[in-house]
Amino acid sequence: MMKRAVFILPLISVLFLTFASCGQKYFTSDGQAWATLYHIVYLSPRDLADSISKEIEAVNDELSLFNPLSELSAVNDGTTDSIGIRFADVFGLSRYVWEISGSVYDPTIGPVAELWGFGRSENAIPTDSAVEKALEAVGMGECSIRGNRIVKKSPATRFDFSSVAKGYGIDCIADMMERNGVENYMIEIGGEVLARGVNPKGRAWHIQIDSPEGGMEHKPLGIKALGPDRTALATSGNYRNIRTDSLGRRYGHTLSPLTGRPAETSVVSATVESSSCALADALATACMASGCADSAMAIIARSGCEALIVEARGDTLAIVSTPDFKF
Repeated sequence: MMKRAVFILPLISVLFLTFASCGQKYFTSDGQAWATLYHIVYLSPRDLADSISKEIEAVNDELSLFNPLSELSAVNDGTTDSIGIRFADVFGLSRYVWEISGSVYDPTIGPVAELWGFGRSENAIPTDSAVEKALEAVGMGECSIRGNRIVKKSPATRFDFSSVAKGYGIDCIADMMERNGVENYMIEIGGEVLARGVNPKGRAWHIQIDSPEGGMEHKPLGIKALGPDRTALATSGNYRNIRTDSLGRRYGHTLSPLTGRPAETSVVSATVESSSCALADALATACMASGCADSAMAIIARSGCEALIVEARGDTLAIVSTPDFKF
């Protein structure tokens, strides 16, 4: 249930301040975070670049699968069972999505992801016996939090929060901004977007949503207006992050925690809209692992969020969306 295909591309044409009000102006912040790029625009009386960096560092220190010194790595390696608030938050949200998805979403997929080369390793196609062994450690329902301690299903259980940590980090940056009185902002990190208020031209934030077209190609599907309320968009898909076996067969990065193998699904991409970027992030992955558009939409219905699903039907792509997902 690893991710990451990027189908959401922010169309922010104004990158610098265009008007000021009550001593405020629009700032931009660009950089690298969690092996991807970020672009942030916000109206504020002061530059919050240092605070943005601190939020990014805090998430990296606690939730990064690829940081060997992170809290997540320590929990996975069994050197600690003590967790902080960020780990607890992400665990709780993941447990919720695990429940409403019928367990097709499961962040304890870590041991299986490692086998398939989507974790910290780049292994070849695993054997059946290796997959069966890895599945013995998978099971979100058998993990829990007691106080500030994490209880894992087994010592071999490894959490992989790649499908939610980026969205959660975006939420953390937004929370920081709102604590500082910022009401107009757009945060984009690696294709996940959260926006509130208006852009520098005083209009809604405009985000382009793309649809895969075959192979590595994609085409514009529509422009989504975000704001004034806090709104997030997250997309998951299989058409970019793929592997090829020795026989030339391609398989996607969305893994099934039920079979320990790439999920067999007709869903090509899933875009979820929510007030929480973390929830949208996790739900998009759950939709990819669901098997078909109908199953994906059932998950979305339980969540109360909005979504747009691109499904392969023979040689064509079909678009399915909730009634209130509008361009």
